[in-house]
Amino acid sequence: MKAFLMYQNQDHDVGGTDTSSTESRALARDLDLDRLCSAMSDSDPYLQQAAKQILCRPLTSVEAIIYRQQILIDALEKPDTIRALFALAQETVDAEKKIYRSNFFDYPDAVLRRSIESLELLIGMMRRLRTITDESIGKFSSPGFTRFFTMITSELDEGYFQLATAHLEELRLRHGIMVSAGLGYANKGSHYTLRRAHPKERNWVKRFHQRAPESYSFEINPRDESGARALSDLHNQGVSLAAHALELADNHILSFFTMLRGELAFYIGCLNLRCALDAQDAPICFPKPERIGHDEMGARGLYDLSLTLTGAQAVVGNDLDAYGKDLIMVTGANEGGKSTFLRSLGLAVLMMQCGMFVCAHYFSSSVSTSVYTHYKREEDAELNSGKLDEELERMSGIVDALTPHSLVLFNESFSATNERDGSAIARNIICALLEAHIRVVFVTHFFDLAHGFYERDRPDTLFLKAQREEGGKRTHRMVAGEPERTSYGSDLYDQVFGLAQSGA
Repeated sequence: MKAFLMYQNQDHDVGGTDTSSTESRALARDLDLDRLCSAMSDSDPYLQQAAKQILCRPLTSVEAIIYRQQILIDALEKPDTIRALFALAQETVDAEKKIYRSNFFDYPDAVLRRSIESLELLIGMMRRLRTITDESIGKFSSPGFTRFFTMITSELDEGYFQLATAHLEELRLRHGIMVSAGLGYANKGSHYTLRRAHPKERNWVKRFHQRAPESYSFEINPRDESGARALSDLHNQGVSLAAHALELADNHILSFFTMLRGELAFYIGCLNLRCALDAQDAPICFPKPERIGHDEMGARGLYDLSLTLTGAQAVVGNDLDAYGKDLIMVTGANEGGKSTFLRSLGLAVLMMQCGMFVCAHYFSSSVSTSVYTHYKREEDAELNSGKLDEELERMSGIVDALTPHSLVLFNESFSATNERDGSAIARNIICALLEAHIRVVFVTHFFDLAHGFYERDRPDTLFLKAQREEGGKRTHRMVAGEPERTSYGSDLYDQVFGLAQSGA
């Protein structure tokens, strides 16, 4: 049985994503993914790890994204059913772990008894799964859940449960075993096969008059240790195949529940995140993914998830019209919300490509083959070289991993040197990335860099700047406009030192 609730035609690799790579750690740090994962986990370590792995594995197919979106819409509309399914899968995995297992008792009889005990537990859990299915089938509209419930209905009927229960009862071997064998090389036994015991005649009259079949028997002296060992070997030879088959069946059903738990963990995380956003009255929408290479990107009311989850203040949303733009250059006043906007955009793309809803009234973007971040780092005492060397080294690692139609987010990159050198470095890197069909969003305070691109009047470039009202007030909105020479650092100076002087 397969769940297929994460991918249309492939299994979800539970725990198969490496989240410790340099690029993954940088992405998590720069986009504040830990806060997102915490909201999705609701303090559950398993859900937290599942969220991290999903966010490090964005989809690159529009069809795959829409398939997952449709399942998530069903989950948001029927949260109680999803939580019940997840709780059942979690309970099954936890209960099965409690069944005693030991490598020191790995002989056929022990394996058989252990597998019977486990399968009895799993059959009970499958009955509960069938009950949930009977209550839910027809109420879900997504292709994923429709196929899932149809599969449960067809494969887990009452006939299956009765037959499985009967087999387990028979395999308890309460009345001994019947084994057939042949003679192999040097008259050694071969082809040992466990046979179904002949049913006993219930009518005692027939048993009394019925002639017993011709057979031979022998008894082993209680002191005959060799004979006892030989008989035990015959017993194990007969039981081993049945024990192995039962163990495989046990592992197969358990792997189904383990996979179901892993796939539902993503949707439980989305339900938890939805609850956290509802508590802040924050809107969400399902984004519209466009195919790779279409250079689409637009938003209405796009806001920062991390800032919203803190609940500290009302978060300002931004509109974006970047259709046909490969380069978005963001400049403007210090403390104007440029970094926050960049993070909101990166999170929206990443969440969209994981099949999630996004924090906006409307969002659409072409799919990126990968997403990378290159942010300015604070001074690190453990650095073995200068900050510029460290920035270039990180950039080199990103370039080695880039593929066409990736997205790279830069935040004050190459600012460890003077404006002339930093602008020259950034300009060469941006031009090389654009030639390689890489989409770039670059936040900078380098006027020389931004205005240089502005003067080129490239049709594939959008210039945004942090809005500043008269008197220096920041609205934290990004508006289209020509880069300005100043970042209005004097506003901050007046705000800090002016207040200090007035209070002196």
